[in-house]
Amino acid sequence: MDTATARKRLEEMRGELDKSITVLQGEQPAEQAGSDSPQDPADAGTNLSETDRMQAVLAAARVQRTAVLDALLRIEHGTYGTCADCGSPIPEGRLDARPEASRCVKCQSKRDRGRH
Repeated sequence: MDTATARKRLEEMRGELDKSITVLQGEQPAEQAGSDSPQDPADAGTNLSETDRMQAVLAAARVQRTAVLDALLRIEHGTYGTCADCGSPIPEGRLDARPEASRCVKCQSKRDRGRH
């Protein structure tokens, strides 16, 4: 993928992620401290799990946005498409599927295995 196409796709991704993050931040449940009626314990559990899910989705969107911004920087520095670990070219197919990728599949697999 040429860098002009990559830049365009990454900028579109950044815009979509910015919108998603804004929406998710706006959907944060308000504290119920001022509520006059006691909350049903079942409702409390549902609200907590919904809050946890929302926080996880928001965190994932922020991580992806950081990866997109990093990829845009790599374009600026002329290192886009080169694996950050081994220095080999990242295959076109990987960049088509994940334009924000900073590692080849082999190095990313090693990194993922190291996390578990």
